[in-house]
Amino acid sequence: MAEKHTYESIMRDLKARKFCPVYILMGEEPYYIDQIAGYIEEHVLQPEEKDFNQTVVYGLETSSAQVVDLSRRYPMMAEYQVVMLKEAQNMRSWDRFDKYFENPSASTILVICYKNKKLDTRKSFMKKAAQVGVVFDSPKKRESELPKFIEAYVKEKDATIDRKATEMIADFVGADLARLASEIDKVLITLADDRHITPEIVESKIGISKDYNFFELREAIIRRDVLKANRIVKYIDSNPKTVSLFSFLPQLFSFFQNLLIAQFAKDKSDRGVAAELKLSSPWAAKDYIRAMGQYNVTQTMRIIRSIRQVDVKSKGVNNQNTTPGDLMKELIFIILH
Repeated sequence: MAEKHTYESIMRDLKARKFCPVYILMGEEPYYIDQIAGYIEEHVLQPEEKDFNQTVVYGLETSSAQVVDLSRRYPMMAEYQVVMLKEAQNMRSWDRFDKYFENPSASTILVICYKNKKLDTRKSFMKKAAQVGVVFDSPKKRESELPKFIEAYVKEKDATIDRKATEMIADFVGADLARLASEIDKVLITLADDRHITPEIVESKIGISKDYNFFELREAIIRRDVLKANRIVKYIDSNPKTVSLFSFLPQLFSFFQNLLIAQFAKDKSDRGVAAELKLSSPWAAKDYIRAMGQYNVTQTMRIIRSIRQVDVKSKGVNNQNTTPGDLMKELIFIILH
């Protein structure tokens, strides 16, 4: 069976200049595809080699026959040539790759970027590609995986970050990894010598309130702090340019959906809940452990139904006059009572 490649293993080999003749980079998360392809574009060839040995083509404007012809050429005064096929999801014909992947050119590095969906790995050319090169699937990150991504990204940049700051960025940006990286970079360039990101820095540089955000709303809900929860909803309703109240709905739904799963877990320890929810570490399960002490299964199921109803109303269904603020106040009341 062909080796399963991860982003980390691919980047490790690329940095060690261990190249494969074929890279098929596909999946719903474009961030890792762009990172791998970008590294190959920037680092395989020397600047003076790129004019004659680096070719970029696009799926809408080319065919598999043309890409194969390019890949069979020999490099000019260089060890390798790089052929980059971008937006491959727009290419119609793939038939010529089947034969080429049986014996790809050892001096060519062919990179195929197929974004937002996946190629069928059962196809003959995909099986052959996996035997001679790298087939990488880049899945979309779950909300629960974002803190781990942020922490790893910050660590890679030789910095550290508070847990609350991590949650603030994750909640504000969501599962758009490219934007997450961009927002973190915006903070990193302003850091002092200690290279540590605090909630105050996030508030100042990204514009997220350290007191009025989903992280704080969730904390208030877990503690059943009625006053604080309503204060947060009122503040955000009065400052719609900062963030939409309705952007909290999928996050609330995800939290209570995970809480329901945790409530049915056989092992309700930190480790058991983290494993059941596929969380990055046991500490990430602590909020669910605490919430289980405040909400039973019946209440959780009722809350999930209410979130769905508010979501429908937020889209204008059976709702002509109720404002976003009133809808969210009603939802918070249902959750906390």
